[in-house]
Amino acid sequence: MNRKKKQVRKKILIIYTGGTIGMIHQARTHTLVPFDFREVSRQIPELHHLNCNLGYHAFVHPIDSANAQPSFWEELSQVVRKNYRRYDGFIVLHGTDTMAYTASALSFLLENNGKPVILTGSQLPLGAIRTDAKRNLITSVQIAAGDIPVPEVCIYFNNRLFRGNRSEKYTSSKFEAFESYNYPPLAEAGTHILFNKDALMKKPGTPLKVHSGFDTNIALIKIFPGIHRDVIDITLRTPNLKAAVLETFGSGNAPTDKAFISVLDQAIQRGILLINVSQCSGGTVEQGKYETSYHLAKAGVISGRDITTEAALTKLMFLFGQKYAPEKVRKLFEKNLRGEMN
Repeated sequence: MNRKKKQVRKKILIIYTGGTIGMIHQARTHTLVPFDFREVSRQIPELHHLNCNLGYHAFVHPIDSANAQPSFWEELSQVVRKNYRRYDGFIVLHGTDTMAYTASALSFLLENNGKPVILTGSQLPLGAIRTDAKRNLITSVQIAAGDIPVPEVCIYFNNRLFRGNRSEKYTSSKFEAFESYNYPPLAEAGTHILFNKDALMKKPGTPLKVHSGFDTNIALIKIFPGIHRDVIDITLRTPNLKAAVLETFGSGNAPTDKAFISVLDQAIQRGILLINVSQCSGGTVEQGKYETSYHLAKAGVISGRDITTEAALTKLMFLFGQKYAPEKVRKLFEKNLRGEMN
């Protein structure tokens, strides 16, 4: 006699950190206020129809994502660590402004992560008539509770699932707020959820290791025509500075005048790591392709290849936060650690 094997319902933890998605309209004051996420199932009854068991964890003091700091990233990683054995996946409800930074930072903190950690949010609050909050949350839970393994930190927004440390927020006014220009979507949700299995990370064979520690002695310098050498020099002489990300033109190009090169060379001689990242959302840095980038490579500037600015900054903070010597940070930065670069 054949008996159908009872399907095990997966357990998914929804973590509310703050952001637009957790706001509802209060009729009395005509303002947006955070709602009690213990009532999320009442606000979104469709969650009852998903084949999973949901748990909820809300930060005691939800924050606007513009206030996200490395201490917040560490707190979030500890919530995942403490609940890792109890749950099969995690949905992080987060404001959109710094979501790509948080996703990148989490990817470095959660080494050997074997479960879906999906960040999502919305452009309109849950209580708005045309809100995108319900669709983003419901589909994120479906993906996390599904049969296709997604063992990585992701961002789900407007029908597409992206690798978190490959993503960036590119618009503040459209529902499709996020893009991943240098890496294909991990999944796309239409009438069916279609996964790009070749793009997904493989499940690790070793246990989860949760790191801690970020060093914020990092700078970001955007190169522009006419930028004064003193602006760069003063930034690179910031006390205790350890590294700087240079956002350059096109495929990694920058001015060739001697004053500019001299400032960079002096910083490198002082032990400052300089990372070359393109201002373009898509494409890769190719130092040496043009004369305007050859001098950077010659000076010792490190190519960031196709890494995003968000991933480059959080990766540097993370590596220096592990108390590695600059030379080891340099070697590890050039290595693909969590799928953040080709």
